[in-house]
Amino acid sequence: MTRLRPVARALNSLGLRARIMLLHGLLFLVAGAVLVSVTYAFTERAIGDRFFTQQPLMSVSKVIGPQVEQEGQEEALDRIGADKPIAFFRSDLVKKLEVSRQAILADVLRNSILLMVVVAAVGLLFGWAMTGRALRPLRQVTSAAERLSESTLHERIALCGPRDDVKRLADTFDAMLDRLQRAFDYQRRFVSNASHELRTPIAINRTLIEVALDEPGASADLRALGASLLSTNARHERLIEGLLLLARSQHELVTPRPVNLGEVVGAVLDQTRPAAERRRIRVTFSAVPVRASGDALLLERCVFNLVENGIKYNRKGGDLRLALSREGEEVVLGVDNDGVAIPPYEVEELFEPFRRLHDRIGSSSGSGLGLSIVRAIAAAHRGTVTATPRAGGGLSVEVRLPAA
Repeated sequence: MTRLRPVARALNSLGLRARIMLLHGLLFLVAGAVLVSVTYAFTERAIGDRFFTQQPLMSVSKVIGPQVEQEGQEEALDRIGADKPIAFFRSDLVKKLEVSRQAILADVLRNSILLMVVVAAVGLLFGWAMTGRALRPLRQVTSAAERLSESTLHERIALCGPRDDVKRLADTFDAMLDRLQRAFDYQRRFVSNASHELRTPIAINRTLIEVALDEPGASADLRALGASLLSTNARHERLIEGLLLLARSQHELVTPRPVNLGEVVGAVLDQTRPAAERRRIRVTFSAVPVRASGDALLLERCVFNLVENGIKYNRKGGDLRLALSREGEEVVLGVDNDGVAIPPYEVEELFEPFRRLHDRIGSSSGSGLGLSIVRAIAAAHRGTVTATPRAGGGLSVEVRLPAA
């Protein structure tokens, strides 16, 4: 069994069409081998029955009969050898018949094997052609699945033909697409409604608080309370914006375009420079000219979240290092910051929504959606995000995106 495992792995690495073709060829070979064996056995038996049960019993007169008719008995016996016994003639005849029998059987075997090889080759070609025809509906299903995205959920396979297994598979796939389309439509409506229903009351609350604080007779306690309410209101606004952005960033991109990531990172660093200066963070940025394929606004938000986290969770007077490079067909953005030591087993949890290191959900330091949005945006761009704790404290985050 152990010796057969490499063969099984090799077969599994082949495509379905190739495996079925090899199965056709193997069946033809087995059937041909059985047919050749049976034909050879019957031919051998027939030759033995016809020649070796009758011919060796012939008399000398039958053996030399033709010579007797032409030359006479005495002359024929003298020429052949009259002193030789009858057994000699029989033995000599048996030897000649055995040589002829072996030659006939060799010809039969050789021709049968040649014909079997030809039939097996034809069987392989026939299996390849028929398998391709039989798998054509499956290729339609595969093509539909490869084209599947939010913008093509309305497409259907609509396979025609008899109600066989492939037709049932295509109909099941179409039914699944119907359910997915309804789910995506419901999600879009929910995000749109939530965007309106959640933003409106918060905006009204902010306006009322600001109007109350603008009153000339507002007391100090009222102003302190108003400032606290405005801070809480701003946090709720950031939370709602983060949730809506997370929902939107999890959608697949419809029309990705080339984006100059160096310009995006530069714009983000300009926006976050005041926060970095307040915390005395030294920011360094090294880059090579690269372009990623995606949405510029989402990529800017991805970089902004990484830089904002790198400043917010850095130690005062620490360093924030950004590096932009290209490796093969990927663009790599690395962001390293100094900070508290992070246990390796807690790093993955930082990418979960509302999860923050050493911070409860109700804290005002953040919504806990920053890295979740980063991962969602990278996934929407068919990229990846990995994070590694640094030995001296802090986090090293690496984003890989398809290059344009």
